[in-house]
Amino acid sequence: MSNTPHSDREIEHFLSTPTAGAISAVQRLPGDFAVLGVGGKMGTTTAVMLRRALDAAGRKDARVLGISRFSRESARGELEHFGVQTVSCDFTDAAQIAQLPSVPNVLFLAGQKFGTDSAPELTWIQNTVVPALVAQHFRSSRFVVFSTGCVYPFADVSGPGSAEREPVAFIGEYASTCVGRERVFTHFSKLHHSPALLFRLNYAVEFRYGVLVDIAQKVRGGQEIDVTMGWLNCIWQSDACARAIQSLEHAAVPARPLNITGPEKLSVRALAEEFGRRFGVKAIVTGTESPTAWLADASEAVRLFGPPETPLSRMIDLVSDYLSAGGALLGKPTHFETRSGKF
Repeated sequence: MSNTPHSDREIEHFLSTPTAGAISAVQRLPGDFAVLGVGGKMGTTTAVMLRRALDAAGRKDARVLGISRFSRESARGELEHFGVQTVSCDFTDAAQIAQLPSVPNVLFLAGQKFGTDSAPELTWIQNTVVPALVAQHFRSSRFVVFSTGCVYPFADVSGPGSAEREPVAFIGEYASTCVGRERVFTHFSKLHHSPALLFRLNYAVEFRYGVLVDIAQKVRGGQEIDVTMGWLNCIWQSDACARAIQSLEHAAVPARPLNITGPEKLSVRALAEEFGRRFGVKAIVTGTESPTAWLADASEAVRLFGPPETPLSRMIDLVSDYLSAGGALLGKPTHFETRSGKF
């Protein structure tokens, strides 16, 4: 496909194109915005989309602050290129958090997943202590707090997946800390009357990263695809970021959970076979699908925001074309196959 983006800047521009829903939301949300954890996989896209949505809405004077440790200095330059104001902060340091400017709209994307199995204590600090420090400092703000569908138990694959009313029943250390993050923000939401929304995300996908990239890369490379975890949901990263911006309007006291993913239940086997057709190879599938998987019912988000703008067929096109063109990857597999909760 001739218009497939290649450079990181081209990809970011493609991913951060604001939806009409995001533009409409920022027209109604007064004040400045902060994206905490802006240096992560989704933080940059969210911050840049916010900036572009505000510009499109005629709110060029509203600030978007991108806050992170910025272990990669180049990340600051990319954000500033798009008009995001960057602020360096180590979120484990209460003194540094105390120096952050107050803003009315906060998207919290800071946290740790990979490496949990080898250093669980650090994951607990990042996913529970940091939220406590942040929630207290920004007590007058409204929050969208990124979480995960891993807080739910495995769902029967014959059903629609776990809905927001489903009690959490987490598997593994990482999911435990994510429930901890949700509980901390819920506590301070009640204590300070801070509206919050718990953004339970299942598998955001873009060109360089995500469950579709993992499956496609394995198929293209002739590697086996284990289908024991046989079903999943996913959503294109642009749609997930737009929903995060829109979710600020739906923050509540106490904190409200909301499932964010695509509306479809997807077969790993069928995805592998489709990528095999795209690449002209036979997908090597092993294992047998279990009767349960991490699946989320996203019908409430569809009711609030409408269906995602990027359908599955388009996601497959984008990933296939990018890989076929030799595009560089982030090298961070999702480990979608795991059923142990270890990351």
